[in-house]
Amino acid sequence: MPQTAPQATMRAVALDADGRLPVPRPFVAGFEAAGRIVAVGPGVERGRVGEPVAVLVGGGAHAEVVLAPAVLAVRAEGVDARTAAGFGWSTPTAYDLVHTVARIGPGDRVLIHGAAGAVGTMAAQFAAAAGAGRITGVAGNDERSHYARQFGFHRVVTRDAFPDALAGESFDAVLDPVGGATRVASLALLAPHGRLVAYGEIAGADPVRVSVGDLLASGRSLLTHNGDLLGRTHPARLAESARRALALVADGTVRVDVTAEHALADVGEAVAGLAAGRTLGKGIVRVR
Repeated sequence: MPQTAPQATMRAVALDADGRLPVPRPFVAGFEAAGRIVAVGPGVERGRVGEPVAVLVGGGAHAEVVLAPAVLAVRAEGVDARTAAGFGWSTPTAYDLVHTVARIGPGDRVLIHGAAGAVGTMAAQFAAAAGAGRITGVAGNDERSHYARQFGFHRVVTRDAFPDALAGESFDAVLDPVGGATRVASLALLAPHGRLVAYGEIAGADPVRVSVGDLLASGRSLLTHNGDLLGRTHPARLAESARRALALVADGTVRVDVTAEHALADVGEAVAGLAAGRTLGKGIVRVR
């Protein structure tokens, strides 16, 4: 095994949406999983064998055994395998969006797109725990809006009502995985010194033209976050965010809502449902 790589048997793996970021092909699907370490490579403490972990990888998690960097096999203490699998990339991503990039704090007015998704539901909870004054979400339809409200949103509007339903409002922070026209409209809703964090391109690669002069005049910022890149360039930073986020899950401050479980043989159908927008919260696949 490569140096510092533990080998873990998986009990459950998670499903992830296509964020329109390039993925080298061919590749084995699956970017996050939960299980126990069964073997370690050179340089890894042998005492980690048997440790329950939440694993973050760049692919290959839809398998019974996964090879992962030691730093990104995060000890999953105080949570069950189902929760640890659902934790995945979405929870540390939401943690970093709120705490590291947007730096949401007491009294901030926050707008979260994709409010009913895995990142959106976690981001709302982290923002609430950080003391945000008002948290508004945008979700795909009425069903998804109703679902999202349980996670700390003060208001959730549907995608087809955005941005008209928010006329006259402004926000200190916007979390946007959509892009395109949604990003343009969201920038217009930023308050002076507001921050918009782009972390996906679900709408496709439509160009968003921004005047630096306009941003400068109002003190607004357009920021980005790429969790996959962070995991490859600064894995220790990602792991630290994952540990902090997992501690908040373990103590009940926030919760990972696993809404669907699938057998490994049904993963194709599960991914199709996710792509069609039928999944609320987080879906996982049982491996064992």
